Formats: sequence, structure tokens, C-alpha cells
Amino acid sequence: MKIAFFDAKPYDIPGFEKCGKEQGIKFKFFESPLNEDTASLAQGADGVCVFVNDTVNAAVIDRLYEMGVRIVALRCAGYNNVDLRHAFGKVHVVHVPVYSAYAVTEHAMAMLLTSIRRIHKAYIRTRDFNFSLNGLTGFDLHGKTIGIIGAGKIGRVMMDICKGFGMHVIAYDKYPSGDGIEFVELDEIFRRSDIISLHCPLTQETHHLIDEKSIAKMKKGVVIINTSRGALIDAEALLSGIKARQVGAACLDVYEEESDVFFNDFSGHILDDDTLARLISMPNVIVTSHQAFLTNEALENIAEITAQNLQEFFNTGMCKNELCYHCGKDEKCRKNRNHKCF
Repeated sequence: MKIAFFDAKPYDIPGFEKCGKEQGIKFKFFESPLNEDTASLAQGADGVCVFVNDTVNAAVIDRLYEMGVRIVALRCAGYNNVDLRHAFGKVHVVHVPVYSAYAVTEHAMAMLLTSIRRIHKAYIRTRDFNFSLNGLTGFDLHGKTIGIIGAGKIGRVMMDICKGFGMHVIAYDKYPSGDGIEFVELDEIFRRSDIISLHCPLTQETHHLIDEKSIAKMKKGVVIINTSRGALIDAEALLSGIKARQVGAACLDVYEEESDVFFNDFSGHILDDDTLARLISMPNVIVTSHQAFLTNEALENIAEITAQNLQEFFNTGMCKNELCYHCGKDEKCRKNRNHKCF
């Protein structure tokens, strides 16, 4: 089994090489991301392995199909970069639905604590032997209300962490379920929350969920955390909210136009993205480059589940983690009857 592995980073390779040997999969690693210009690198491969910033649009899917590639294995949970409707009937798409809810939520909490207690500023000061406390006053999390948008596995782990800090938790989910959770409508999340944390997928419905209108409904000084997908937030609207002092702080591990920036070293270069540059320049904004997933445990799980997905598909012709544009919504969906999608 030969798999073309795109957008490979040094931290990806050891785990996938190990799992590949165990599962009889030969990964060929390419530093280049998958797009229309690089799709030909998959010539001779049985499948491709891609990440969040790889492009799997209609043109790429057609090229992969022409070369005989029959599976796209996402080594992540999100799949907004894949044209699932166009993939149907051509290439099967599988993903890693859960790899470590703890990795993502712990990073979200780390950013929140760093922001509100000014830890990043204190670190910079003490490196210069400046031990003044002026301007470092933060606030307690205990007793504050956090609104969590998306109550899946990651969102629920975030709830548990926040409850441990003595916070009051309210949540919104399109399909609310579970005991002991106070589910409310989005407008109530915006109105009541001191802190808002995003843990939902990017869909047509959630695109720019945080925009000028929703920010206007929020408490003055609200803190916004996003470790999910960048386009959940209208970056220009967020910037305006920060400048107007409506948004008190933002903790961003993802960014709407990150595909041309994140995972690359631009130190010593002028950043072309003016919006991102302005956000980073704000004293109350923390930006990390989509690293919430980056723990040893998560990397091991991602490699193991991806290899299992490939092995399951090639051995049985189907995979429980297969994605389809009408999956679970169409009464004719074959997956509901334990078959491959097409």
C-alpha cells in the first residue's frame, strides 16, 4: 500500500513511519502541500494523506482520480478543505474524528490563562530584568461565565476544565444533548458570556459565526477563544471589535487565511497579510499557529488512527471513519447499512 503524504513536517514523520511498518503501509513524504500544482506527485500512489491546509477541491480530486488514487486520508478531524460532494463516486475520504480532546482544550485554557494573567508580557519583561507589575493586572476565572459553542467531545472536555476553575458554563450546540449542561441559544451565549470558546466545525452555517453583528451583542470586554477553524470568525470584524474596546482579548490558534502563513517560518520577512499582522500587533491578542493538536499523545493517536483507516479501507473496502456529503442525512445513505459510501 503506497500513500503520498503531503505537507509533511518533522514531527509527523516518526509516528507515521512506525505505524506504516506495523500496518504494511509505505508513506512517501512530501514537504509540499497538496494542491492543483502538486497533485501529480501522487502518481503511482494508492492514496494520499493530507492535513488542514492541503487543498482537495474539484480539480485536485479529478487529477487524483485520473491517476488511480482512490482514498484521501485526512490526518485531522476537520474536512472543510475537501469538496466532499465532488469526491462522491470518485475518491473515498476518511478522517480522524477524535485524536485528543485534551490536547486542544488544554491549549485553549493555556492561551486563556496566559492572556488574562498577562503571562506572556511578564515573561518578556523579566527576560529584560524588568520586575515591575504595572499593567499586569488580570482577573479571576472563578465565578465568570463561559459560553462554549459546540458541545462535542472537545467542547465537553472544555466544560469540565472550566468547571474545575469554578466557572459557570453555558453551551450552544445544533443538536443539544446530555445531562447537566445548560444549553442556550446563540444570542444568549453572546449576551451572557464573559468568555466565549469555539469548538464547532466549519460549515456553511457556522462560517463567520463571530461577525460584526454577533460581536455587538456581546458583553463589553468579552474574551474570545478559537481553537477550531479560522473562518468561524470574521477577522476584520474581530479587529474592529478589538479597536472599539468591545472585545477585551482574543486567543487564536487558527486564522481565516492561515493556509498561506501557518506552519511556515516568515521571520525576517514582511508579512503580506495585513489583517493578521494587525491582529498580532494588538497587545490583547495571542496568536499561535494551529498548534493546539501538537502533543506527543495526539500525534501518536493521529498516526495510529490514520493507518487503521487506510488498512481497514483496503482490507474490507469500507471504513467507519469515512466521510460523505450526505452522510447520515440521506435515507439512502449506504453507510447507515454498514457499507462503503459508493
